[in-house]
Amino acid sequence: MDDERKSSKAGERAAEGLREAAAKDEAKNESKTGHDLAKGADRFEERSKSSDGRSAEEKQKG
Repeated sequence: MDDERKSSKAGERAAEGLREAAAKDEAKNESKTGHDLAKGADRFEERSKSSDGRSAEEKQKG
């Protein structure tokens, strides 16, 4: 049963490639905007506002 949960070498390489691609994309966006991207809860709010200019709280209120 433990064998089913072990990561394959190919899977581990794919995951590493995905992490590297995400880091490159984040660095590109940060350099484009001129500031670091928000992390955690701040990022949630930033992404929420970027779609329509309203915060998540404002959307829930209607």
